[in-house]
Amino acid sequence: MTSRGPTARVRVRRHDGDDAIGGRATLAVEEPLEIRVDGQVVATTMRTPGHDFDLALGFAITDGGLDPRAVDAMRYCGAGAGEVIASGAAADLSGPYAGDFNVVDVATRDRSGAAVHRHRATAVSTACGICGADVIADLTARAGSVADVGLPITPEVVAAIAPAVRAAQAGFEATGATHAAAAVAADGTIEVVREDVGRHNAVDKVIGALAAERRLPAHRSVLFTSGRVAFEIVAKALVAGFPALVAVSAPTSLAVEVADRAGLTLIGFARDDAFTVYSRSDRVVEPPSA
Repeated sequence: MTSRGPTARVRVRRHDGDDAIGGRATLAVEEPLEIRVDGQVVATTMRTPGHDFDLALGFAITDGGLDPRAVDAMRYCGAGAGEVIASGAAADLSGPYAGDFNVVDVATRDRSGAAVHRHRATAVSTACGICGADVIADLTARAGSVADVGLPITPEVVAAIAPAVRAAQAGFEATGATHAAAAVAADGTIEVVREDVGRHNAVDKVIGALAAERRLPAHRSVLFTSGRVAFEIVAKALVAGFPALVAVSAPTSLAVEVADRAGLTLIGFARDDAFTVYSRSDRVVEPPSA
């Protein structure tokens, strides 16, 4: 590990026309995180340090098939019994520490690790959340349906989500290089915001945070993502039980196909008070008149 924090400062030389001046710039940190369940390696993903337990738990649930009810504790590799940090809590990185902040172990109650259905041997980049037909088939089989979940949301709430989340993106404000994901209540209240250089990591961090608070399935919340919506984002949303997904960019054809089949309200291009509904538009309703 080269950094314990989400940002790093580097020396740069800026050019503007004929002028050049030295200075410093803030970058988003990208570090590997090895995720284990009961000591078994599930995957290694490139991520921005911060909310690592949320990421490990969210990934183990959405990609590994872990039942969140089976989780007992989480710890950084090498942490002693007195250094176990509760699910979802931020680690105190200010003092000396002998463990490895790039390895998180999720411990289940029976310590069997049997709850994880699939392990990924290769590293997951910040650009790609899933790879391989077997992974797609596995996620599709576990995604489930939210067709019967009622969650009416107004156009005003949908239009207000992106700017509300943008105002909470401290990492993007500092670096211009991080994605954001959020869980949002039907009235527009921002419940959880997470950032990461990988948009799928940001989504997993949100899902992990909700799981740590025993709030899955997320039938009463909308999932927001600041990037495009590919298949794996829709699959993760469905595994977590979100009935609606809002994004600032476009979805892919497979994302729309899966969302439509599973009864997920999928909204893209949510920016500048406008948006496009690709599936289950009946959940977007006008508020009742006075």
